[in-house]
Amino acid sequence: QVQLVESGGGLVQAGVSLRLSCTASGSISSITSMGWYRQTPGKQRDFVARITSTGTTNYADSVKGRFTISRNSAKNTVYLQMDSLKPEDTAVYYCKANRNWSEYWGQGTQVTVSS
Repeated sequence: QVQLVESGGGLVQAGVSLRLSCTASGSISSITSMGWYRQTPGKQRDFVARITSTGTTNYADSVKGRFTISRNSAKNTVYLQMDSLKPEDTAVYYCKANRNWSEYWGQGTQVTVSS
């Protein structure tokens, strides 16, 4: 089992930056990738960014050039640096880890961007 705890969400104005953190614990040795997804009420959970165990990163088109995913392996933590935030970035952000054939999710952290 893998446990994920997100932090760093909040209420900010458009144009500012915010950094989310996701710390993994438990059986983390075989995690192959970690990523961020986001969800608004009544909509599906959408992919935002991902980083693999080898450091390869992928981003949704809507956040390319504004968001950066990174990791600190020593702290078992993945970060999502969000710059130039827009009101449409408002959502609950979830951290996900892939390990073997399983997926693990965090509880989510709310990000609200006001115009």
